[in-house]
Amino acid sequence: MNWFGRKAAQLPVRPALSRVYGSWSAPAPLSWEAQVREGYLANAIVQRAVRLVAEAAGSAPIVASDPALGALLSATSGGQGLVETLASQLLLHGNGYVQILTDGAGAPAELFALRPERVTVEADARGWPVAYRYKAGGSAAVLPAEDGAGRVAVVHVKALHPLDDHYGAGCLGAASGAIAAHNAAAKWNAALLENAARPSGALIHDPGEKGMPLSAEQVDRLREELAESFAGGANAGRPLLLEGGLKWQALSLSPAEMDFLALKDSSAREIAMAFGVPPMLLGLPGDATYANYREANRALWRLTVLPLCAKILGAVAQGLTGWFDGAELRVDLDRVPALADDRMALWREVSAADWLSADEKRALLGVA
Repeated sequence: MNWFGRKAAQLPVRPALSRVYGSWSAPAPLSWEAQVREGYLANAIVQRAVRLVAEAAGSAPIVASDPALGALLSATSGGQGLVETLASQLLLHGNGYVQILTDGAGAPAELFALRPERVTVEADARGWPVAYRYKAGGSAAVLPAEDGAGRVAVVHVKALHPLDDHYGAGCLGAASGAIAAHNAAAKWNAALLENAARPSGALIHDPGEKGMPLSAEQVDRLREELAESFAGGANAGRPLLLEGGLKWQALSLSPAEMDFLALKDSSAREIAMAFGVPPMLLGLPGDATYANYREANRALWRLTVLPLCAKILGAVAQGLTGWFDGAELRVDLDRVPALADDRMALWREVSAADWLSADEKRALLGVA
């Protein structure tokens, strides 16, 4: 299997983690496509956590040092917001690539986010990236890292990976064990519900005085009849007619064996922690870290959204310095609703400082 065009043995892949419930095991997915399908598309906790952070980052009010720079950033990338797209890619994959497309005059016309799993970094003999190979639809294109004038052509935004010089590490791999456990618990609960939340029981055969056991053909036919006529939710409560010395012994699971809800909640909290989302915002029980929803939302912005925005905006601004001298992009904290309480507290503290002059107070509050 190739990931980013490299051999799988070269990738820091999380070992397969299997949690076995009875005879059912759920190995953690290894390939990128499997991780996305099992971890994002088939898991509500992961999808909600990623969308919560990415959409918050995409809605953050941004201040640009140049109006043209702000207009370039606010334009959609392939029909999606650039910041939101990059935030999602960094959370899931750990890498984001922005191709700077120019017009006929050589000025930047569009910032296009490339799909990170299609990109391979090509380095020189010293290990510095000199080009990016982009594969799509059976063909590949080599994108130089810089244009003819020495300006950045592809911006690489990556999360920290202490063992790789060229690629970042996403949150999806770190949460793969918890995701596998959460998905396995959900499938196990669904299987129990289909069978009225208990095993179908046991058929006990009484051979009687002659002592004749059931033949292999009789056993197979009995299993087929039970599976066709009595298994599944549609056949719940259907009476069972026994003959030939058969007796029905009902079986049930203990409360401890059926307590998969606690396992799901624990796995969901671990997933939320991996993506930097307070469990309270995902509706998960058992989390008393924050007193209310407002505090949890403020923590989401302070600890996750704002650092992620700073990483994205800083990388994009640095890549555009060849066209915009002293390019700067930042989030306007005064216009973030989740931080309104912090801003009001600062205003009250500064206003109460009688030993400060009016000019000093305006400087502390960022008011010109």
